[in-house]
Amino acid sequence: MIHELIKEQHGTIPINKATALLNAPTLPKYKEDDITQQIIDIAEHNPRYGYRRITATLHRKQMIVNHKRVRRIMREKHITCKRKKKYVKTTDSEHSNKTYPNLTQHLAVNKLNQVWPADITYIQLANGDNCYLATILDKCSRKCLGWQLSRNIDTQLCIDALTKALHNRQNTGIIGVIHHSDRGTTYTSKEYVELLEKNGIQISMSRKANPYDNAHAESFFKTIKHEEVYMNEYNSFNEAYENIEHFIEEVYNKKRLHSAIGYMPPAEFEEKILKEVCA
Repeated sequence: MIHELIKEQHGTIPINKATALLNAPTLPKYKEDDITQQIIDIAEHNPRYGYRRITATLHRKQMIVNHKRVRRIMREKHITCKRKKKYVKTTDSEHSNKTYPNLTQHLAVNKLNQVWPADITYIQLANGDNCYLATILDKCSRKCLGWQLSRNIDTQLCIDALTKALHNRQNTGIIGVIHHSDRGTTYTSKEYVELLEKNGIQISMSRKANPYDNAHAESFFKTIKHEEVYMNEYNSFNEAYENIEHFIEEVYNKKRLHSAIGYMPPAEFEEKILKEVCA
């Protein structure tokens, strides 16, 4: 194809510019509705296709559309890639470490730095390997304060996410904040507990085998998987990291509207609260 020939000679450049170099006709501009319908048709016949394979299929049909446009349309129309269901255990509660009671069960949360839900989920790469995402949220604003992605599910993964949260909340008065998690070995480990205690953070844990005790973290994972992970086919760990970083930092925290906070993005909601406190 034209753009492949130009890519060999000139590197990656816009398709229309490539056709101009060969004095070829400008590629047609397709209507949004036409592209959307084609994407829907492809997704219905190939439910496990992410935006990359759908883009490639469009190209094979001589419909040259930028992969970013395909990805945007899939997000807006909630066209997701159906993954094979598999169970990946991210919590090991069979240990002798000290556990802590649930301090959040009947707590009314109405201010920042009151409760930080923490949890871990897995992200599957295109080759079938798993990596693991640890996050810490602010229960009041829904903002993701700290996160880390790793090939390993271990204490260091959670420490890295907590360290980011502490950095992002430095000088905001976190003494007494409740850190709420499951009873897994990563959150009950000596190193992790010491880091919480060193920063004056209270420790709260869900009841054994009760995911409803940490519903906000579960809701966040559902959002990131349906709006980011299931749209993509991560060919490498680095690609997964870059995409997830962009989604959390630029989309989820700054742009995504949340009904629970008045249809505002978390960052904007926090700014509003801080202005009211200072007024």
